[in-house]
Amino acid sequence: MAKSQQTFNKAEKEKKRLKKREDKRKKMEARKAEAKESDKKGIEFAYVDIYGNLTDTPPDPAQRVQVDAESIQISIPKTLDIDKEDIDPVRKGKVSFFDSSKGFGFIIDSLDQQKYFTHVSGLIDEITENDKVSFELEKGMKGMNAVRVKKI
Repeated sequence: MAKSQQTFNKAEKEKKRLKKREDKRKKMEARKAEAKESDKKGIEFAYVDIYGNLTDTPPDPAQRVQVDAESIQISIPKTLDIDKEDIDPVRKGKVSFFDSSKGFGFIIDSLDQQKYFTHVSGLIDEITENDKVSFELEKGMKGMNAVRVKKI
């Protein structure tokens, strides 16, 4: 005679599943009975007023604002049409560090106080620390580099 395919563990899992289903049904009936006793009409709503705050009262239809769908922009804002000729590509700054034996250094921009890397290959004049210089920026491997560096 063959053994039963129903094992003890399977029977226990089935009992737990049925008990969980029964508990869930009892909780649902208790919520329904409580809602009838307190005369609530179901789920309460939260509304947003004209200032963006959550309230429990519906908004006044007279204060409704009509929004044109075409005015909503879902993108990066377009830049202003500024001619690149108007912007001076030559910047001014001060040499904060320069090691002539290694051939590199850093220049601090006088406008935005950013530090830019410079290499000896991008120099027009010889520079030392604390020199005032003019330079142009160029995209390098690790960020912007100062090139065409001249002493002022």
